[in-house]
Amino acid sequence: MRVLGGIFMFILIAAVLSSAIAVVWTRHESRVLFVELTRLQNQRDDLNIEYGKLELEQATWAEPRRVDDEARQVLGMLNPKPQDIQLVRQ
Repeated sequence: MRVLGGIFMFILIAAVLSSAIAVVWTRHESRVLFVELTRLQNQRDDLNIEYGKLELEQATWAEPRRVDDEARQVLGMLNPKPQDIQLVRQ
């Protein structure tokens, strides 16, 4: 009976120690994952800021007045004369 009690005590101590080790490991993993989450959130915020700047730049470059000026100055395009316009009907 005494041997059975000793084995049972050993099993309980092993269970408590393994549980304590599991708690420490889980808390460590939680902290590591939290640091990674924070880093990724900061990266997301930086990318959102860059995306907003790129959208603003695209809107500036695609402004109709600017496109018209570039077409006239760089490409030498002009509005067609009324007699050069032909309507195509299906």
